[in-house]
Amino acid sequence: MNTKEKYWKYSLITIILGLGLILFRQITPFLGGLLGALTIYILVRKQMFYLSVKKKMKRSLAATIITAEAILCFLVPLALVVWLAITNLQNINLDPQVIITPFEEAAQIIKEKTGYNILGGDVISYIISILPRIGQTLMGGISSFAVNMFVLVFVLYFMLIGGKKMEQYIDDILPFNAANTQNVVREINLIVRSNAIGIPLLAIIQGGVAMIGYWIFGAPNILLSGLLTSFASIVPMVGTALIWIPIAAYMALIGNWLQAAGLAFFGTIIISQLDNLIRFIIQKKMADIHPLITIFGVVIGLSLFGFMGIIFGPLLLSLFFLFVDMFKKEYLDGGK
Repeated sequence: MNTKEKYWKYSLITIILGLGLILFRQITPFLGGLLGALTIYILVRKQMFYLSVKKKMKRSLAATIITAEAILCFLVPLALVVWLAITNLQNINLDPQVIITPFEEAAQIIKEKTGYNILGGDVISYIISILPRIGQTLMGGISSFAVNMFVLVFVLYFMLIGGKKMEQYIDDILPFNAANTQNVVREINLIVRSNAIGIPLLAIIQGGVAMIGYWIFGAPNILLSGLLTSFASIVPMVGTALIWIPIAAYMALIGNWLQAAGLAFFGTIIISQLDNLIRFIIQKKMADIHPLITIFGVVIGLSLFGFMGIIFGPLLLSLFFLFVDMFKKEYLDGGK
């Protein structure tokens, strides 16, 4: 390669990287929708190939059917959860006392027992003042969610249309040999499937079981508590205890000792152990991911990708270790 060819080559690489950086910065607000489309594509690609190749269906028709299926199976349930969250947020904004009252009752009991007032007038005023701002922030997040859902559907449809060509193109530009490419694709498929199916399944089951416990032991606002418990199930290490422990503590403070003890027992034995059981089953059925990769992957992923980080954080970390292992085998072990 002469000097001129080298100049063209490295100039082109520089232009590609520069434009790629500019484009990435511009599409960052839509990253959730793009990653969501990729996730669903990985889950439904076999259906697309079955309809378009084996059944000889037109790709546009097959893509339309599968996109409609994705909307009904993934997006409609998600939209219902968001609607439920909006309804509760509106109630809080219209009547902040719904949130303040339990804290006031707990603070009053603590004051009677210890003489210390942990919730002064200034604290209450501050909480009331920030509730509308929290509501506005969450409503802004919901607007972003709606835009990303539109992006997801739009991108998913065209990914399904050009699936084979897209996969072949990516396969051609990956800097790996055939064996390593196969390992990378397998790792991506396993982790995306495991997290995309396992995490929502875990959230639904734990939230549902927790709601049964809240109903049995008379916890306040069962529906909202169950929803928060579902979301808390994705939090590393702490998980659902982030919700049911404060609820049990509040019930104990207001004098419902028996119900509080029952809820604490139910949370420790049933809800928390259910997490371990489901994760064990998922690992055996789908992907045997090390717990530390899941924990640190979720922490890293949430800061990088938002909600979709619960899927792509562990994937990013797993690919990092896979690439390190590939480098070791190819260049340090002499390709053994």
